[in-house]
Amino acid sequence: MLWLKALHLIFMVTWFAGLFYLPRLYVYHAMSDDEISNERFKVMERKLFFGIMTPGMILTFTFGIWMLVDYAWALYGHSGWLHMKLTMLILMLIYHVFCGKWLLEFKHDRNQHSHVYFRWMNEIPVLFLVGIIILAVVKPF
Repeated sequence: MLWLKALHLIFMVTWFAGLFYLPRLYVYHAMSDDEISNERFKVMERKLFFGIMTPGMILTFTFGIWMLVDYAWALYGHSGWLHMKLTMLILMLIYHVFCGKWLLEFKHDRNQHSHVYFRWMNEIPVLFLVGIIILAVVKPF
C-alpha cells in the first residue's frame, strides 16, 4: 500500500512539474519572433509534453486507480473529499488535453493567444495542486 502511494506521489510530482513548466514555455514561445527560437520552443514543448508530462499523468492515474480499487474506495467511497478530488483530477486531465491542443497550435504555427493568456493559464495547475493536496491530506468532508 505504501509503495503504491509513494509511486503515485512520485509520478504526480513529475506530472505537475510539466503542468507548471509547459505553459511557461508557451509564454516565452508566444513572445518569440525569430525562427530559431520558434523551432527551439517546439522541440522543448514536445519533449516535455510527450516525454515527461504524459507518462507522469498515465502513471499517476495508474497508481491512483490501483489504490482506489485496492483499498481507498472501500475506506473513503462515501466521503465527499474523495469525490471532489476525483472531480478535480478529471478537470486536470482536461487541462492536460488543452496543453496538448496548444502544443499542436504552436507546432503548426497557428497560435492565436498572447503571452498574457498563457501567463493566466500557467496559474491553473497551482489551484489544482493546492486543492488536491488539501483534500487528500486534510479530508475536510
